[in-house]
Amino acid sequence: MQITKRSGTWLAITFILSWTLAFGFFAAGGTLHSRLWLLVAVVYMFIPAIATLAVETLFKKGDARSRLGLSFRPNWWFLVGLLAPAVLALLSTALSLAQPWVTIAAKLETANVFRVFGAHLPAARITAVKEQAARLPIHPFWLVLLGGTLAGLTVNGVAGFGEELGWRGFLQSEWDAWGFWKSSWLIGLLWGVWHAPFLLHGFNYPDHPIAGIFIMTLFTVLLAPLIGFVRLRSKSVFAAAIMHGAINGTYMAPALVLQGGSSLTTGVMGWPGIMVLAIANIALCLFGCTGNTNASAPHR
Repeated sequence: MQITKRSGTWLAITFILSWTLAFGFFAAGGTLHSRLWLLVAVVYMFIPAIATLAVETLFKKGDARSRLGLSFRPNWWFLVGLLAPAVLALLSTALSLAQPWVTIAAKLETANVFRVFGAHLPAARITAVKEQAARLPIHPFWLVLLGGTLAGLTVNGVAGFGEELGWRGFLQSEWDAWGFWKSSWLIGLLWGVWHAPFLLHGFNYPDHPIAGIFIMTLFTVLLAPLIGFVRLRSKSVFAAAIMHGAINGTYMAPALVLQGGSSLTTGVMGWPGIMVLAIANIALCLFGCTGNTNASAPHR
């Protein structure tokens, strides 16, 4: 395994720009969930794409369109990528309830979304969410699953493309010769560590910023082969972007219905979600993709 000049340059650009932006924002007094943070987060997500364009300009290598998966010809794998995150959220909710100290919240006000994350969100936003939820005809859990899934096709998918053009478009292609599993897990490791500036300030794991880096990285290591497989089978980085966007849209759904536990022990981003991903990795290993990651021949 060797880091080429192309992939090394890409990693340097991605991490230097990303971490400079994020750590600079927090050093200047920025906080999570503010309007400026939202802008910073969106720019952050597009830095892997910016790094890809820079490297492809500096070090030309054949047909970039084909290598990066810049083809939008919908097939069944687009649908798999779109729906898989909702299944992950449902299974993570079920596994969370296997713990005796975790139950279904009798009222929305007692759900983990307010107990665990509420103290780290603006009070006005919490009040607005509660008022809106009270007027809904069905439980917000189902609306988040539906809305978050559809968001994978729209705004979340666009933001997800900013990351996926880099991680699954450029880097997965660059490290194709390493084999599917080695390249996927290493990409997942780097992908998780890349989130560190936000995790250190409480993103996703507000009460466990240090442990959150490790649990998030384990999550991305196990997610990377699955989203990578969808990218290969669909022959499109856009399918990966849709899957990424749907994950971002649905991962908070369990927190709307669960009561008890913590951000580490419940939901998609906690150990239940990690267990679901681990089982999916085993299934993929047994019945899906092995060997080289060549998009035209993922089996060997």
